Amino acid sequence: MIKKYKFTIVLTSFLTICPVFAGIFLWNRLPEQVATHFGMGNVPNGWSSRPFAVFGIPLMLLAIHLLCVFATMADPRKQNISGKLFHCVVWLVPLISLVVTASVYGYALGVMVDVGMWVNLIIGAVFIILGNYLPKCGQNYTVGIKLPWTLESEENWNRTHHLAGWLWIFAGFVFLVNAFFQSGWIIAAVLAMTLIPVGYSFVLYRKGI
Repeated sequence: MIKKYKFTIVLTSFLTICPVFAGIFLWNRLPEQVATHFGMGNVPNGWSSRPFAVFGIPLMLLAIHLLCVFATMADPRKQNISGKLFHCVVWLVPLISLVVTASVYGYALGVMVDVGMWVNLIIGAVFIILGNYLPKCGQNYTVGIKLPWTLESEENWNRTHHLAGWLWIFAGFVFLVNAFFQSGWIIAAVLAMTLIPVGYSFVLYRKGI
């Protein structure tokens, strides 16, 4: 599997750390303390040193990226993970790295960046894409709702992920709307997409499914 996706892994790893080169180029223009966390209304509420913003964040994301990729490849049931879903796993962190660091650099340079909007758009798109593929994902130990009873029963897994797929898509649209009309609905959406499938799968388990 590594040979099959070798080029994709190398490419996505390089894209994940591309912000390092941009940060080095912009080094003298970046402040000593860079805003790296934002609250409501794009108000910064967390700062990091310039070295951490330029080197630390991309390298941490690279570590997460490689962990996700190789954990998925090492899954004993990796044959149940479709190629399209694996590509979602591979491209997720690089996309986050590019958008997040671009927003951080832009804000530090005085460019008006609506960080909240972009974060909501990315999360919404990711949830919609993953929600579309969840029902097509077979039992595995890496991707999906991995509970003792879903891993024991294929029917339980399939029913749970069919429901979860729709809930993730719904939550994704909530995030897309929240990108332009910020509200507290995203909290309810996240709770729904996580708790309802778990509860539903447990009910099926109690019924012997």
